[in-house]
Amino acid sequence: MVVYDFTRRAEPWVVIAPQDDPLLARQLIALKEQGGLVFHLSAEELATPEGVFAAFARTLEFPGYFGHNWDAMVDCLDDLHGSWHGGRGIAVVIGDADLLLDAGHLRLFVSVLCQAAARANSAVDADGEPWDRPAIALHFAFVSRTASTGDFASRLTGDDLDDLKVGVVGPYVTVSLDE
Repeated sequence: MVVYDFTRRAEPWVVIAPQDDPLLARQLIALKEQGGLVFHLSAEELATPEGVFAAFARTLEFPGYFGHNWDAMVDCLDDLHGSWHGGRGIAVVIGDADLLLDAGHLRLFVSVLCQAAARANSAVDADGEPWDRPAIALHFAFVSRTASTGDFASRLTGDDLDDLKVGVVGPYVTVSLDE
């Protein structure tokens, strides 16, 4: 059974995996072998929304007009398939994700990543019209040193939180939009 595949334009968009996970290592190698790009960020930099915006803008080379807000982040992540990244698949790996468990913005952050990935992985817009750009595989991995899958899953779900589809498969938490 394949829990996730970073080389394809298929859900889940966000995966939370244990540190030194062999499946994640294989996925990143396969993506690179297909010419894809892998970017690494540390959760230490992402402790605040401002830190998220700054780290992503710097690491993924967002354009100068990036507005440093959640909506602008969705737009810039969706635009990674443009000339600056050559239409290649992309994975962003966030190390030490345990540090984000108590961050007040964790759920919103994951939702934004899912929104961006859903758009980037799609060949059509919300109205079913073709985009003027190719779709790319865009995925995000949060790597956990010590936290359990239950710890992450509980932070991403709740009675009033219905925009995310959160699953637990063995040692993984998988997250997509609940459309």
